[in-house]
Amino acid sequence: MKDKIIEQSQIFWKALERADSEGMRLVSDPGCWFVHIGMSCGLDEEMEAFDKKLFQPVKIEIHGQEVREWGDTAICMTDVDYSLLLDGEETTHHFMVTEVYQNRGGGWKLIQFTFTALVN
Repeated sequence: MKDKIIEQSQIFWKALERADSEGMRLVSDPGCWFVHIGMSCGLDEEMEAFDKKLFQPVKIEIHGQEVREWGDTAICMTDVDYSLLLDGEETTHHFMVTEVYQNRGGGWKLIQFTFTALVN
């Protein structure tokens, strides 16, 4: 099961790096909630930010991932450096991202995606 969660997470991160909102939607439950520095919002608003190029990812470097499971719920902790363009300026942040997945009808869907900034 942990391998399936990592696989779903990797699909989401690769789509995020390409700003591919349709690819991110494939992994996410329609009720998914996002929390990060720029905003806290539902799936549609988050994807709209990518479609409007408010978030323009440049490079994502994942340092590690760990999965814990509780029945039909699993949490993937992703240690990542996330580089993106904000107002035309490239910025890189080191985050621990909490990804919560729930088994919905035999498939795992992302239901919560929260960035926590790590200070070195």
